[in-house]
Amino acid sequence: MKTPRWSCLIGLVGVLALAGCSTPQTRINKNPAAYDRLSSEQQELVREGRVAIGFDRETVKLALGEPDRIWKRTDKAGESEAWTYTAYETATGAPLYRGYWHRYYSPSPLDYPYYGGFPARKEREIFKVVFEGDAVVSVESES
Repeated sequence: MKTPRWSCLIGLVGVLALAGCSTPQTRINKNPAAYDRLSSEQQELVREGRVAIGFDRETVKLALGEPDRIWKRTDKAGESEAWTYTAYETATGAPLYRGYWHRYYSPSPLDYPYYGGFPARKEREIFKVVFEGDAVVSVESES
């Protein structure tokens, strides 16, 4: 019995979609030199998708991926930069998607309902990392 062509196409699309998902392990695999230079404690945090005070930008990207937004702040204490990570949900709080990959890499706004502006879609900042210089000085997350 022959496999229908559309079944093969659906399988291929599924594999490509999963390949595009970014996890700490896929980011570590893409940049093993950055991971290898970390202490064993830092490596464990990165594998768990967590960050700590003192991490540099490259290490934060290994743990969390690209930020959704970058904020610059200047005050009398100097300059800082905050990276925020966002979740998107329906008006009732049901999760739609999360993160940088979905915001910027859709081939078409019609691919998924949320790309085209899901009705009553809400953004919710779920994580913030603040840098002074190249070091994390503050980490905020939902509790």
